[in-house]
Amino acid sequence: MFDVLVIGGGINGAASAAALSAAGAKVALVEARDFAGFTSSESSNLIWGGIKYLETLEVALVRKLCLGRNKLMRAYPEAIKETRFLAVVDRKSRFPAMFLWLGAWIYWWLGNRFTRKPRYLSRHDIASEETIVKAANLTGGLMYSDARLVDGDARFVLNLVKKAIGFGAMTINYLAVTRLQREPGGTWTATVVDGVTGRELCLQARFLVNAAGPFADELNRQAQFETSTQHVFSKGIHLVVDRITDSNRVLTFFADDGRMFFAIPLGDKTCIGTTDTPVESPLTRVSDADRKFVLDNINNCLNLATPLTKDDILAERCGVRPLAMARSREYKTGQWLQMSRKHVLQASEKLGMVSIFGGKLTDCLQIGGEVCGALSNFGCQLQMGKWYGEPGLKSRDRFAARLREVIQIPEQNIDLPWDRLWRMYGVGAIEILESILSENRGAELVIRPAKICRAELELIRNQEMVVTLEDFLRRRTLLAQTHGLSELASMPGIRAACEVLFGNQAEQRYEEYFQMHPPIEIQSSHTNKNINAKVEVVRKP
Repeated sequence: MFDVLVIGGGINGAASAAALSAAGAKVALVEARDFAGFTSSESSNLIWGGIKYLETLEVALVRKLCLGRNKLMRAYPEAIKETRFLAVVDRKSRFPAMFLWLGAWIYWWLGNRFTRKPRYLSRHDIASEETIVKAANLTGGLMYSDARLVDGDARFVLNLVKKAIGFGAMTINYLAVTRLQREPGGTWTATVVDGVTGRELCLQARFLVNAAGPFADELNRQAQFETSTQHVFSKGIHLVVDRITDSNRVLTFFADDGRMFFAIPLGDKTCIGTTDTPVESPLTRVSDADRKFVLDNINNCLNLATPLTKDDILAERCGVRPLAMARSREYKTGQWLQMSRKHVLQASEKLGMVSIFGGKLTDCLQIGGEVCGALSNFGCQLQMGKWYGEPGLKSRDRFAARLREVIQIPEQNIDLPWDRLWRMYGVGAIEILESILSENRGAELVIRPAKICRAELELIRNQEMVVTLEDFLRRRTLLAQTHGLSELASMPGIRAACEVLFGNQAEQRYEEYFQMHPPIEIQSSHTNKNINAKVEVVRKP
């Protein structure tokens, strides 16, 4: 019997589970796919205050998002970095450059002047500072700041899941809820099916949190929770290409239809997008029209020796934004871009259930706090504490001390990305160093192009619940998002990494990824039948 069952392992579920378990609740978190295996691994990787929502005069929402961004930047100074955005304005823009510059100052003040000041740039300034941008038809531009997740959205979500585990939560991926029942005594019974073993089992909890993202409406129907809010879906896609600029800025343009779109640093590549297209189902794919829209618009904006084509696409990101909308409101296609992106929580004390609609990476801390507040009102005994953020100075000092020992190992020239290891794994990076100190092969580079060593792979295997190779390549690392499929297939070390991660199932996992399924199908696959013993221990209720 758990105090709370959280259904959904995306950003909303991970934040809810971490906040609740830190407050003393006995929490179970279940996810039908991998953690961050759907919407939460397909974002723009931006932590931003939503400057574009000023156009629809949602000042209160922008203020709230800016404060959420500031809070995240303070709590995660390594994982979330302030990033300069260069927004350019051409002669066809709906707004003059000076008007947008004024908006950037309002945005800066709404964010408590937390970031660097905005700057106005003339056409000549843009041409000299960012030569890749076509400046001939520009009227000017502006530079302002927001932030981005250096290692991607999925890594951020996973680290919140690991926070929940550290506070005592039970978290299981590839565990799908097939039935919900409210018992006469007021508890919930959830029938779940393990996508790894096929085993069916039941979980019981006093309270239920529906954090199923775009699938929340279906879960509410199962629970017979009649809400006044529902989801409509917006498809957003990104195309990943080789790096187009070394400036490390986010380049911001206005597409032909007036939408903002971006060229965003992603590792050593560039991620271009996004679209904002209404769709009926959360199960969607990148279409040829989507690719053409993004490629045509970016080619119109950049000085490229050769225009980008489909052959330049290394990877694609495709997800849906679940947008919260009142059931009483009539949806009109022409009003799509004016729809609010704010989240909504609906709670039923009678059912002991909270449902989350919408939500963004930027307001995840607020969502975690709101879920705790709602359940506390229901009688769940909670004592709120700090449930997020990077390790403190003592842990950092321990890491530095161990690192000095590793560097001084005689007759070894160990060259690993120490900053990345600390940023991604926190105190887990200390375990990587200790493994290197205790085992001669720990520092061995298994995937040399990405500088992933054996000790890092062992930590991922033991602590991060990897079930498929897709989990590792796309969500534990950025490899599948920064390399094409054929490049991954020929990359030295991928097979050896499978042997570390999956043991005697290595070849099966490798074949699944590269031959039997394209990556988008593996992401939602429940056909895997085996898992290494280390992960099986973590997954057992």
